[in-house]
Amino acid sequence: MLLAFSWAIVLCFIGFQYLREKEYKSEFLNAQLQQYNRHLLDTVEEGLPYEDYISTHDKPFEELRISIIALSGTVVYDNTLSLDSLDNHRNRPEVANALSKGEGYNISRHSTSDGREYFYSATRGERVVVRTAIPYSSTLQDLLEADWSFLVVMISITLVMSVVAYFTTRELGKDIERVNLYEAEQEKNRLKRQLTNNINHELKTPVASIQVCLETLLSGITLSEEKRQELIERCYTHNERLRRLLNDVSLITRMEDGSTLISKESVIINEIINEVAEELNVMPDEERLILHTEFNEMVIIEGNTSLIGSIFSNLTENAIAYSEGKNIYITLLENSQELVRIRFEDDGKGVGKEQLPLLFERFYRVDKGRSRQKGGTGLGLAIVKHAVLFHGGTITVTNRPNGGLRFDFTLSKHNITPATT
Repeated sequence: MLLAFSWAIVLCFIGFQYLREKEYKSEFLNAQLQQYNRHLLDTVEEGLPYEDYISTHDKPFEELRISIIALSGTVVYDNTLSLDSLDNHRNRPEVANALSKGEGYNISRHSTSDGREYFYSATRGERVVVRTAIPYSSTLQDLLEADWSFLVVMISITLVMSVVAYFTTRELGKDIERVNLYEAEQEKNRLKRQLTNNINHELKTPVASIQVCLETLLSGITLSEEKRQELIERCYTHNERLRRLLNDVSLITRMEDGSTLISKESVIINEIINEVAEELNVMPDEERLILHTEFNEMVIIEGNTSLIGSIFSNLTENAIAYSEGKNIYITLLENSQELVRIRFEDDGKGVGKEQLPLLFERFYRVDKGRSRQKGGTGLGLAIVKHAVLFHGGTITVTNRPNGGLRFDFTLSKHNITPATT
């Protein structure tokens, strides 16, 4: 029902945009003819030989029919038809509008004089009305036809978002049904509602930006190819942000669903840290941080490789984006039969003490504007917390004495029992 309503709104918008673009193009065409009309009208009003002006000056369009009409409606000049064949033009729509408002145009009307269909534009002066007309042809129809290419782009984006929203909301509905089976799981319902509200808030910025770009592209305004490409690239960038947001939301939802939906295997932590090092090595020099490790033992736990990888990758991305430091430190603090204790640090500026307890909250940002510029979804540290809890561990964050953030976390090696958030 919601998707149907959304599509109804989109189709209404597309219809409105189509009509508005056609109206814009008609007004633009009329403006070109009005300019020619006024130049010719000045010649007539000044008593100069207007036939010389018509024959010697460039016309805005080929096959331009030109008529000079007295205020009484009598045609005193026509460059294509004999005056004897022309009746009184006072009641012609474009002429009537010009007599009452100073100017007027008619998009499509058959001429009673020669039977052809024209686009008319009329301008009134002190003594006469100058009217120009363009016969309808394939060229004129193409000129007035709305550009469907960007309407197709908008429909395609809407279709993709609708499909994604359909499957996302369907999975969310299944999750809610499972949660309602257990009274003890009611807290999860509250968290899901909060997540949905936050998602709606986060979606507004990229969706609004996409809409502004598409409205500009659909408006009919003449744009350079460079500007047109820039607007399309902006749409792609914001659409990519939406994709990352949905992926992160899906990951958190899977972890909240419990261990039965996520596979487990033997995971070598050392290999994951090596992957972090390799990813840092291929980054541009201005973004690269130096990784220092004190991880001299082989550490193996029973868990999910993807989720454990997300712990290290999100902590690394957080340090790169916001720490303003130069180094990352990963230290093995404990490696017992039951658990592994790891410390992840950066040497950046850290955060205020009052902000530390909020860092793991979904969509919390210390610097909201900067985070969005970096392309973050606001879910990175929330994913870290959920992944640690899923593996039966705990995580804390503090400021280092010499600057930067320090994350201490544990991971259980066996019999994973996810903790509650």
